[in-house]
Amino acid sequence: MEDIERDWDKPITEAGIAAKASVIVRVGMLDLGAGTGSFRVREMMHRIAYPLGVHVRADVNLTDIEAACTDGHDRITEVVDLPTTGVNTERIWLLEHFADWFNVNLGSGSMYHSRTEVSEGLMQHLDQRDASQVSADLSKQLRKERKENKSRHDMWDQAAEADDDPVLDALEQAERARSGSEHAQTAAPLDMRDINRAEHEHNSQEERKAEYRAEHEHTAPSRRERCDEVRERRIARRLERTQHPPKGEYASHFDHVGQRPEHRRGVTVRQAHERLDMIEHRKPLYSPAFAGLASACACAAFVFLLGGGPYDMIGAFVGAGLGHWLRRRLFVHHLNQFFVTFVCVSVAALACTGMLRLIGLFDPVALQHDTAYIGAMLFVIPGFPMITGGLDMAKIDFPSGIQRVAYVLCIVLIATLAGWMVASIVHLNPQGFEPLGLNPVVNCLLRMVFAFIGVWGFSVMFNSPQRMCLVAAVIGMITDTLRLEIVDMGVPAEAGAFIGALLAGLLASAWRSSVRRGLLPPHLGYPRICMTVPSIVIMVPGMYMYRAMFYLGAFDTLHALDWAFRAFMVIICLPIGLVMARVLTDKSWRYDV
Repeated sequence: MEDIERDWDKPITEAGIAAKASVIVRVGMLDLGAGTGSFRVREMMHRIAYPLGVHVRADVNLTDIEAACTDGHDRITEVVDLPTTGVNTERIWLLEHFADWFNVNLGSGSMYHSRTEVSEGLMQHLDQRDASQVSADLSKQLRKERKENKSRHDMWDQAAEADDDPVLDALEQAERARSGSEHAQTAAPLDMRDINRAEHEHNSQEERKAEYRAEHEHTAPSRRERCDEVRERRIARRLERTQHPPKGEYASHFDHVGQRPEHRRGVTVRQAHERLDMIEHRKPLYSPAFAGLASACACAAFVFLLGGGPYDMIGAFVGAGLGHWLRRRLFVHHLNQFFVTFVCVSVAALACTGMLRLIGLFDPVALQHDTAYIGAMLFVIPGFPMITGGLDMAKIDFPSGIQRVAYVLCIVLIATLAGWMVASIVHLNPQGFEPLGLNPVVNCLLRMVFAFIGVWGFSVMFNSPQRMCLVAAVIGMITDTLRLEIVDMGVPAEAGAFIGALLAGLLASAWRSSVRRGLLPPHLGYPRICMTVPSIVIMVPGMYMYRAMFYLGAFDTLHALDWAFRAFMVIICLPIGLVMARVLTDKSWRYDV
């Protein structure tokens, strides 16, 4: 701590290894606490360490990081532990912008976003509650400035073409030919005679250019300056065409060759930690009441996609809304996560059953919908650790992957056990949902609507900004509807889950690439994981998992194993689909290096 305090106001590139490591490890800690997997935490730490000249070797688990940092002269090892785990997609998104802001200010290129001005603006307005709106305003301002500059450049080009100077054009052609010869020198070295001849031609060209400028210095200064400006702009455009940014999200991790140098403004240790403080202590975007409403909408939509009717959806809406609202209120007091899960699932199941009993006073048919309370429990599905655990194991990081899978199994076990106990107390006998008998076209359209609502609700529960929620909802609407339709055609549910997850990963990659290439506004450049996980959480077979526990509680082991293996096959197909999408679209996943 004394070493960090001594370097607190120094540029971080000039600080000691302790100050540098404090920023590197803290970025990894914040990313890990937001719910990402170890592969992404390591990538983020390396992204911060690279411009500092620091090498990092990190062991990342579910709630702790052990990182050894060295700059070639000194070495330090830091260990951080998190009290619990959770999901915060807004933090994941802001940390991406922090990494870009950090790298650009230290002279490296941007990796995540094509317009670094958005990252710069966000880091200056972290005190704003809605960072998504700030980025949208910055993007709009940049688009407006780009249009104004384009119109002004077009006007100058027209003026230059109308008042063109053949001598300047000849000089520009000679300069272009000379630059071509310089490139040839790089490709194939010349002998001394060719070098002398090239230098003589270059000196002669410079003398002719100086004579022409001296001759016209007093006759047409305005035209000469205007033509010089046009020529410089043409050269800048050629540079932009020849210097392309590296392709792929991780392609430029250790390679910034070909990028134009950025202005080095520098970052002090204090500035880096102040921005990380503001990212860490940001309040949730949504109140417990609004998050409960989103949970209610998501679970009600989930019930329809599982085959439930209006009464089932109403019961799930009430139970899930109340259960998630209570969970948010209890988490404020830092209570044990498994205890909170058990209490909230029990409350949700009882509230759903009570709502259906109340409706049964007016319509006795509602009393037959015993399966609805399963839908009210689905808000506790640990989608993020389930998917990131599979992705970690795909990157051969088994310690982190196994820990995440074990955490998922504990949450699922606690939730299904609580639901089974409620069912035993109130004598529920879930046998599945009755067929709705809808027209296939109408059913497909309703699936699209409720898939959109369900993914939107889960995104809100993950603390995603509204624009991110809508993007994930569109991807989920397409992928989940396709999955359900092909399953109805006879495709196995496991294959349908794989195809749905694969398509979700491809769509998220296409969206990210479109933003990177300028086809979409820069403020819509969201992390892939923030778009894919909410869109496939709705594919998790919560009904299968609960039925396995229900039959296990009734000591019907044959049916329990049957439903457990069905759930297992669907669950493992979801991360496999995402991994295949990353392998197809990302070089760092395609090769083992």
